Amino acid sequence: MSTGGDLPAPIRPVIAGFAGSRIREVSKIGMDRPGVTALWFGEGDRPTPTFITEAAAKALAAGRTYYTSNSGTPELRLAIARYAMRLHGQKIMPERVTVTASGVNALMLVMQTLVDPGDNVVMVTPVWPNCADSISVVLGGEVRRIALVADERGWKLDLDRLFAACDGRTRAIFINSPGNPTGWMASAADHQALREFARKKRIWIVADEVYERIVYDRPCAPSALDGALPDDPVIVVNSFSKAWCMTGWRLGWIIHPEALGEPLAKLNEVNMSGPAMFAQDAGVVALEQGEGFIAEIVADYRRAREVVVQRLGAMPRVQLARPDAAFYAFFRVEGMTDSLATAKQVLEQTGIGLAPGIAFGSEGEGWLRLCFATSPQRLSDALDRLAPAFA
Repeated sequence: MSTGGDLPAPIRPVIAGFAGSRIREVSKIGMDRPGVTALWFGEGDRPTPTFITEAAAKALAAGRTYYTSNSGTPELRLAIARYAMRLHGQKIMPERVTVTASGVNALMLVMQTLVDPGDNVVMVTPVWPNCADSISVVLGGEVRRIALVADERGWKLDLDRLFAACDGRTRAIFINSPGNPTGWMASAADHQALREFARKKRIWIVADEVYERIVYDRPCAPSALDGALPDDPVIVVNSFSKAWCMTGWRLGWIIHPEALGEPLAKLNEVNMSGPAMFAQDAGVVALEQGEGFIAEIVADYRRAREVVVQRLGAMPRVQLARPDAAFYAFFRVEGMTDSLATAKQVLEQTGIGLAPGIAFGSEGEGWLRLCFATSPQRLSDALDRLAPAFA
């Protein structure tokens, strides 16, 4: 058994051998270097808006610093239920809401609820690495990867291949839409077909919808909640990080059938009890007062998307389709066979930090990801510096 290096006693071999995030591997090289423009992480450079931070400060001043219910404060659970009803036209009761310490914590809780060693989850890829690692590394499950197909017009999902990958040990189908890193967005018809298949096979649909508001042709992306019945095997994960610029707050939620509420609350207790009370108070204000802010940042991201498509897409070695949603350019580079090495080389040569495609699975090799949720001047400067690297 591996000891994990110089540790004084053994740890689990799978953890000792865990490579960790390839995005972090690149960022560690350049994070503290002056002059580096970091476009590797999935966050914008705007601070959290004042109306949200002031709500947190007010809650702190009022002494809102105690433990809460493991499922979240009643106020935030109700606000999330109302918010989801506004977006999706479904009656959602607060009992179907569990508040979590971020979207990734929500994913971990869901997978802890569903997956035993030897079970499998069928996953649409390429996908953010934490989604797969929570299953295969931490829980000993199997991830069956079904890759989106890319062409010059964008990304497409083959539902027949997805369904064929399911068997008697499949506990869930995992779908991230809008998707990181691709910007792909499932259609309403896709969601309907997934629900019908899940009902028939008695497996779960786990939908990561943290980018549902970062969409450019409608107010909200199609959701697994659209048309779903309260007791359908549908679990939706969301987060305050993207639409309200709250990445560092670590606050998210799960919408689920009511019967899952108690198991999730117990797991929340074991994992971290629950998010901070004052952060949850700020979350209520974000949901109730944040529509104008969301519209503003989406307009900014739309303009940034067009700049990236025009300028990055015109570089000789780059193949880039316009993303439907989210705030990433996921682009193929002609002749590139090692995206991790290329990302490090680009960082050294240009001072621009990109995410390597291999971080999102083997399907991402040959690709790089650029986060364009940044100011126009910063983005323009980054593209100027990248141009020689992809000429």
